[in-house]
Amino acid sequence: MAAPQATDLATEADGTPSVGVADYVDEAYVFLGAGAAILLQLAMPGVGHGVADHSDVLHRPLSRLRTTMSYIYAVSLGTDDERSAIVRMVNKAHVPVRSETYNAFDPELQLWVAATLYHGGVDLHRRFRGPLGPVSAERVYRESMAYGTALQVRPEMWPDTVAGFDRYWERTMDTLSVDDQVREFTRRLLATRSAPWFLRPAMPLNRFVTTGLLPQQARDAFALPWSTRHQRAFDLLFRVLPMAYRLVPRFVRTIPARLYLADMRRRLRSGRGLAH
Repeated sequence: MAAPQATDLATEADGTPSVGVADYVDEAYVFLGAGAAILLQLAMPGVGHGVADHSDVLHRPLSRLRTTMSYIYAVSLGTDDERSAIVRMVNKAHVPVRSETYNAFDPELQLWVAATLYHGGVDLHRRFRGPLGPVSAERVYRESMAYGTALQVRPEMWPDTVAGFDRYWERTMDTLSVDDQVREFTRRLLATRSAPWFLRPAMPLNRFVTTGLLPQQARDAFALPWSTRHQRAFDLLFRVLPMAYRLVPRFVRTIPARLYLADMRRRLRSGRGLAH
């Protein structure tokens, strides 16, 4: 399996090195976007019903987070063998996720999931490190294709340009729909009692950040309250948080990624898989 595709442009117009996915995906701030990405995925009916019907995330949230992050890290930072192993595991897990109305192997659904990972990563990079330059934006966009093409998404399905992706994103946002089953599943997912005891104090903040990172269409679909007061508090948080984050040495900021990668590699060597 090929590594994520990069462009042959190494620098921006001002001579600064371009940025790729691997330059930021190991930063701890990417975890802030996990909830928003999941909710956007659930808002696609085929994904939402597949997860609500088959996922054990309500009972084992840290296990599901580990699986998702291991996939992201393997695709963006792993070796060819690691990527291949993770893809085999994901494909195996997807086999029972099907019904008359959805199929986990549907490339259109996988394209949307990959799109949420790309969109969320770029959004958080902008908030914490500033917007990507033109060359970096193109490079990150091309490399992010691998989130989908590592599975069943065909390369030609990924929009040709960033502008084309933006049109795809807006067009798809208009088609998202959340029914009572998925809305109730999401309510339970965001509830404090769904988390392990040691994470429960942080769940209100997680819900707030997740809701704030969502487009308004998604908040409305999930019936998540959001007011002008919420937005002011969110804007203040994301003015202060990046400044504090930059004071933390990169070695510390990337500890979660290194731990997840080490755990993934141990599991692959032992044959345990990622879900247990």
